[in-house]
Amino acid sequence: MDNLVISFGEIGIEDVPKVGGKNASLGEMYQKLTPLGIRIPNGFAVTSTGFRLFITENKLKQVIQDQLDNLDLKDFSNLREVSDQIKALILKGEIPEKLAEEITQSYQSLGGANRPSPDVAVRSSATAEDLPGASFAGLHESFLNINGEEALLKAVRSCFASMYNGRAIKYRHDKGFDKHDIALSVGVQLMVRADKASSGVCFSIDPESGFTNSVLVTGCWGLGENIVQGAVIPDEFLVFKPSLEKGKKAVISKKVGSKTKTMIYSDSGGVVNLDTPLEKQKELVLSDEELETLGKWSVEIEQHYKLPMDIEWAKDGITDELFIVQARPETIHADKDPYLLKEFDLTEKGELLSTGYAIGGGITSGKVKIIMSPSEADLLEEGDILVTEVTNPDWDPVMKKAGAIITTKGGRTSHAAIVAREMGALAIVGAEGALEVLKNGDVVTIDNSSGKMGKVYEGQLKWKTTEHDFHGLELPKTKPMFILADPDKAFNLSFFPNQGVGLMRMEFVVNSSIRIHPMALVHFDKLENQEEKTQIAELCKGYSDKKEYFVDKLSQAIATISAAFYPKDVILRMSDFKSNEYANLLGGHQFEMDEENPMLGFRGASRYYHERYREGFALECEAVKRVRDDMGLENLKVMIPFCRTPDEGKKVIQILKEQGIKQGENGLEIYVMAEIPSNVILAKEFAKIFDGFSIGSNDLTQLTLGVDRDSEVLSELFDEGNPAVKWMISEVIREAKANGKKIGLCGQAPSDNPSFAKFLIAQGIDSISFNADALLKGIENMIEAETKKSK
Repeated sequence: MDNLVISFGEIGIEDVPKVGGKNASLGEMYQKLTPLGIRIPNGFAVTSTGFRLFITENKLKQVIQDQLDNLDLKDFSNLREVSDQIKALILKGEIPEKLAEEITQSYQSLGGANRPSPDVAVRSSATAEDLPGASFAGLHESFLNINGEEALLKAVRSCFASMYNGRAIKYRHDKGFDKHDIALSVGVQLMVRADKASSGVCFSIDPESGFTNSVLVTGCWGLGENIVQGAVIPDEFLVFKPSLEKGKKAVISKKVGSKTKTMIYSDSGGVVNLDTPLEKQKELVLSDEELETLGKWSVEIEQHYKLPMDIEWAKDGITDELFIVQARPETIHADKDPYLLKEFDLTEKGELLSTGYAIGGGITSGKVKIIMSPSEADLLEEGDILVTEVTNPDWDPVMKKAGAIITTKGGRTSHAAIVAREMGALAIVGAEGALEVLKNGDVVTIDNSSGKMGKVYEGQLKWKTTEHDFHGLELPKTKPMFILADPDKAFNLSFFPNQGVGLMRMEFVVNSSIRIHPMALVHFDKLENQEEKTQIAELCKGYSDKKEYFVDKLSQAIATISAAFYPKDVILRMSDFKSNEYANLLGGHQFEMDEENPMLGFRGASRYYHERYREGFALECEAVKRVRDDMGLENLKVMIPFCRTPDEGKKVIQILKEQGIKQGENGLEIYVMAEIPSNVILAKEFAKIFDGFSIGSNDLTQLTLGVDRDSEVLSELFDEGNPAVKWMISEVIREAKANGKKIGLCGQAPSDNPSFAKFLIAQGIDSISFNADALLKGIENMIEAETKKSK
C-alpha cells in the first residue's frame, strides 16, 4: 500500500495524484525553496490513499455513488440534499486505526520534543485542485488553530467530508472533473502566529491586466482568511521586478485598505473575528523591506514553477518573520493571448453612483438585485446585477447567473474577484456604500473599461466594443507614443502597440490624488483658512512631514506609469497648471495671484525658479529623483513646459541640477515643449540647452494665430493645418534635426487627419504621441504616410 501520510520534506510537485495540488506545491517549496531562504512552515499530508482507505473501510464508495447518481444534473434542485446526505455519512465514519496512528505520530514529530501538541492549520487539497484553468477557490474546508490529537482527527474527517460540499460537487461537474477519479488529501501545517501580525496574498503578475513585471501584494491585520473571503478591503501594494533585480527600492505603489476586521485565534480553539481599531485601519500592514522580501520570494517561486503564481503569505507576530503558507498556479492568464484585446468605450455619460476595484475589463448594464444570502438565489434573474456585501463559495451558482457582481467588501484577491475572473464575468469589489445608493430594480451600467477602478453609473448607457488582433503588427519607423495621465490605466495600455509615453501629464495626479497645493504643504503652519487646514491635515494623516505626502503620492504615480512601459521612454512634463487652476487646489488661494489672462501668465518654467513656487517645484523634483535614483526607473525623462526664453531654460536646468536632477547623469534627458513662437524662432538656442523638443500643437496654434483655443466664437479659426502653424512646425523640426536633437509632437490632429500625419512624417519628425483612444488610428495613418513617403 502507498503511504497514508507523507511529510512535506518527501513531497514534490509530481505528487499531485497522491497529495493534491496544494500539498504538492507546499512540499515542492519546502524541499526546493527553503534552501533559497524562503520560509515555509513544515507539515505533512494525509494522502489520497488515506482518503480512499477511509472510504473503503467505512464501506462508503457505492453509497456515495448512488447518491451522486440521484443528482439532478439539469437544475441541481437536490444538490444540497445529496451533499448533506453524503457528508453526514462521512462524518459518522471512523478513521481507520492505521491511518489515525500515522497522523498522530506525524503530528507529534511536527512539534518536536518541546512542543508535542503544536497549533496547526488543517487544509483540504483535492487531486484536481489548483491546476491551470481551475482555482477550486475555497470549495473545500480549512480549519485554523487546531490543537491536540482528537481535534486534529476530527478536522481531517471534516476535510474528507468537504469533498462533497454542494459547491464542490457542482464545480467538478462544470469543469468536467466529475468524470475522473478524484480524491482528497489533507495538509497539516504548523500555524504561523499571524493573528498577532498580518497576512495576505501575492500574485506574481498583475491579476487584472496580466502585466508580468509587477508583483501584487495584498494584506490585512490578523489571519488572511478575511482577504480570501472578501470580508475586508486590504492594503494593496505593487512591487516592480526589474527594480528588485537591480537592488533598488522596488515598491512603486501603496494603497491603504480599510481592514475593518482582524481575525485572531480563539482561546477555546478556532478563530474569532474582531473589529480593527480605527487607528490601526489606517496603518499599512507591511514595511517596504518586508514587501521587497515578499516580492523576491514571489519571483523565485514563479521562476521555480515557470508559471505565474497565486501565493499566500503570513507574518508571525512573535518572531516577526515572514512565511509562505500556500502557492498555486494563477489560473486566469495561463492561456490568454496578450495580442488579442477587446476595447470598450462608453459613448454617453450618466450619474456616477459608486466605485470600487474593477475585476474584468468591459462594460455591461442590467437591473440591480440586492441579495444578502445564496438561499435567495431564486430572486436573481439571468443578467441581473448582483449586489451584496461579501461572497463565499456557496455563492458560486448564484454568481453564474449574474450579469455582473458588486460587493461592498473585499479586494482584488478576494473570493468574488477570483471567481469572477474565472467565469469571465465583470465585478466591482470593495464598493463601499453601494448598498446605500443602489436599490432593487435600479437600471445601472457597470464600467470596468478605464483602469483599476470600476464605476457604477445610473441608467442604461450606450457603449461600443472594438476587438484588436496585434499579431504580426509592424510599428511605423516614426515612434507612436502615448499621451497619458492616469496611472490606473497604464498596465492595460502597455499591451497596446507603442514606443512609450511621449507626454505624461502631472496635473491629473495632483488634481485627483494629491488635491493639495504644494506650497500649502511647505507652509502648512501659516495657512489662514482653518477649514482647508483641517482637510489638509486629514489627507496627510500617517505622514509626519506633510511635504512627504506630496512627494510620496506623486512618485508612486510617476513610478507606476514608468514601470508599465519600462524600459521604453516615459517623458514627464513638469507641472503646467495655470494660476487659476493652482488656486483651486486645497490651500491654493493663499499662494496664487488673480491674473487677467492665466493662459499667458504665471505658468510653466517661470514658476520653477520664482520664489512664489520654487519650494513647491522642489517637491516635484524630489518625486522625480526618487523614481529615477531610488527605484532605478531611468527610462523616466523630464520635459519643461512654456519656457519663453533660452535664459529661462538655463535657469530651470540650473534649478534641476541644484535639486539633484542632473542632465546627462544616468541617461537623464531634459526636453522642452515647443509651444510658443519664440521656441521656434530661437530653436537653435534652445537646442543648445535641451536634449530635444516636443511640439505642443494646441498652444502653438493658439499663439501663432492669436486665437483663444477655448473660444467657441473663434473655433473655426483654430486650425493646426493652417499654413502659418505648419510653417512653425516644419521650421522647429528642421532646426532640431540640424542640431541633432530629438523632436516629437503631442496632439490629436495626426489621428484625426491622415494628411497631417503625412505632413509630419515628411518633415522627419521622430515621434507622435496620442491619447489612448486615438493611438490605433494614429498608427494606421503613420504607416500609410510612411508607405507613401517611400514610394
